[in-house]
Amino acid sequence: MSIPFTTQIINLLASILLLIAFAMLSQRRILSLIKLFAWQGLALSASTFVVAYSTAQHHLYYSAALTLLLKVLILPWLLHRLIHKLNVKWDVETLINIPTTMLVGIVLVIFAFNLAAPISQLSESITRGLIGIALASVLLSLLMMITRRKAVPQVVGFLAMENGLFFAATSATHGMPLVVELGIALDVLVGTFIFGIFFFQLRETFDSLDITHMEKLKDD
Repeated sequence: MSIPFTTQIINLLASILLLIAFAMLSQRRILSLIKLFAWQGLALSASTFVVAYSTAQHHLYYSAALTLLLKVLILPWLLHRLIHKLNVKWDVETLINIPTTMLVGIVLVIFAFNLAAPISQLSESITRGLIGIALASVLLSLLMMITRRKAVPQVVGFLAMENGLFFAATSATHGMPLVVELGIALDVLVGTFIFGIFFFQLRETFDSLDITHMEKLKDD
């Protein structure tokens, strides 16, 4: 039984999404991390567009356009502006070394695929086999948040995790109602502004964006 061409494209984009998640996990430069996030958003937008075309779910075209606007253009631009205002020039600092982080990432991917296997059997969509990749992307993004010492990379990890969740929604249910997606997009955008304010307050208080300084507040 031959695999439809659109399904092959979606599988390719899903693989790219997972590879970018691994690249973000191993990235040491903050600017490169933001660029990888933009590329991940582009892959997510393209995947949503192909799913919309292959399933005739027209609301997914709006989702793909919204993802392109928000994840590829607006959020990376805001993050670039933020690190420019904060005069951030440091490399990404990790709590554990990169090789160990990558090994843990591989274990998480294996765990995600095994966990998603029975769930995928319940889905009737053409993309049901991609639930494992979506879950793996979420877990890798969560790992990136846990292993980073600075605030900005943690926010990028949070946004990348939201990418994985959106990809899971597209894979399993052909997306959410448009009004829900608009609400989530607004929440993410507002959250980014709030994080920006938090960064400035953290820099003003501790003259650093290292989150370990937050432990000093426990005694207050």
